[in-house]
Amino acid sequence: MTRRARIVVVGDLVLDRDVDGRVERECPDAPAPVLDVERSVQGPGGAGLAALLAVAPDTDVHLIAPLAADARGEQLRAALSDAGVGLTALPHLGGTRTKTRLRAGDRVITRYDEGGPGTPPPGAPPDAVGALLREANAILVSDYGAGTTSHAGLRELLARTARDGRAPIVWDPHPRGTTPLPGCAVVTPNLGEAQHFSPIERPTTHLPEALRAQWSAEAVCVTRGADGALLARAGHPLTRVPVPDVRDRDTCGAGDSFAASLTRSLATGHTLYAAVHRAAADAAEWVRGNGTTGFRQRSGRVGPMGDSAGVLDSAGLPRTPGERVVATGGCFDLLHAGHIGSLRAARSLGDRLVELLNSDRSVRRLKGPTRPVQTQDDRAAVLRALDVVDEVVIFDEDDPCRLLATLRPDIWAKGGDYDPETLPEADLVRSWGGEVVILPFVAGMSTTGLVQTIVGRAALETAADA
Repeated sequence: MTRRARIVVVGDLVLDRDVDGRVERECPDAPAPVLDVERSVQGPGGAGLAALLAVAPDTDVHLIAPLAADARGEQLRAALSDAGVGLTALPHLGGTRTKTRLRAGDRVITRYDEGGPGTPPPGAPPDAVGALLREANAILVSDYGAGTTSHAGLRELLARTARDGRAPIVWDPHPRGTTPLPGCAVVTPNLGEAQHFSPIERPTTHLPEALRAQWSAEAVCVTRGADGALLARAGHPLTRVPVPDVRDRDTCGAGDSFAASLTRSLATGHTLYAAVHRAAADAAEWVRGNGTTGFRQRSGRVGPMGDSAGVLDSAGLPRTPGERVVATGGCFDLLHAGHIGSLRAARSLGDRLVELLNSDRSVRRLKGPTRPVQTQDDRAAVLRALDVVDEVVIFDEDDPCRLLATLRPDIWAKGGDYDPETLPEADLVRSWGGEVVILPFVAGMSTTGLVQTIVGRAALETAADA
């Protein structure tokens, strides 16, 4: 059995809250908008979000961070545990740092922070910290300016790891944080952070290399949003890394997505060049999915971590009044003409099409151990490239009922040879007034058939070469 990669995240833990509503009037006693709250969602932020995003079927993730001894701290502990993230809690002075964004539609009205700027955790790091760093395949330092990375004991343990070359260190810096340690595999500032740290008077494309030299890092990757990234590596020319156009979407958490993906790729043996390209693509998909808000909604971070007074849109996109949302589902392992016909038919039924996509684990349970042929991320990327698909949401269960109950589409369109009266989801969809539509079935088109054809032809070619 292949050994699972071990990722350790070190940094500042934050509770992120999104309070969504609508604004239709101003406060009578002040020139300020009144937000009528419709829902709120919250979950781990800062290094906690980075740890959540580093979790994958082939990785184990452990977070080292200060944790406050209050109710919000216990909520964070429970949420991380539920997501499969191990936690070594360091002492925390004061209450849990909390960031709350008030949003009207897709616009942030204001954000208010609680818990102060933070201070380094008191005392020496427990022995478990050194053991975790020694056993890691990769380490992500997620600095959110709250003091964790300025702890002398932690810095010495991380510096020793960098000197020994035990595991690559990815350092995600913050303007209020501390200087990245020498010997990091890669430092990942965004453009604003890079300009803040810049050792040159007028930052240009030479900035990544100047920062690499200043920090004595093996590489520096400056992320620039929709303009992609610039990668400076020792002994290599500057590399430009493009991303799909994802302008005018919520970028909150994109840096965490980039750093987590990069760390996960390095932990599983990918080259830095390949890891940066994959991280850029993952960050673009994160933004396309409406950032942290979309993630909280898709992950169902409600209940103990939040409450909801309205219907959550799993696609992370606010509904326009009168808009008809169509949802359809499937594995889409190898996209073929039958899929295209069904998707076009589904999109013609409404104003927006949301694809509920079976995860890799779900496909294996349904189709057997040799499927899927393509990973869930690759399948989602192919579907999102189609003009008829507006959003893709991945689910891990054997059926999409949980997501359907969250999204509450106007139409549930099912492809194949089904009877709408006996379809298991039919009663659920009709419970909120939704409609079930069976899409035209294209005879002779199936992924299983394609796989069998490919395997058969490969066997014939092998026999012919023998």
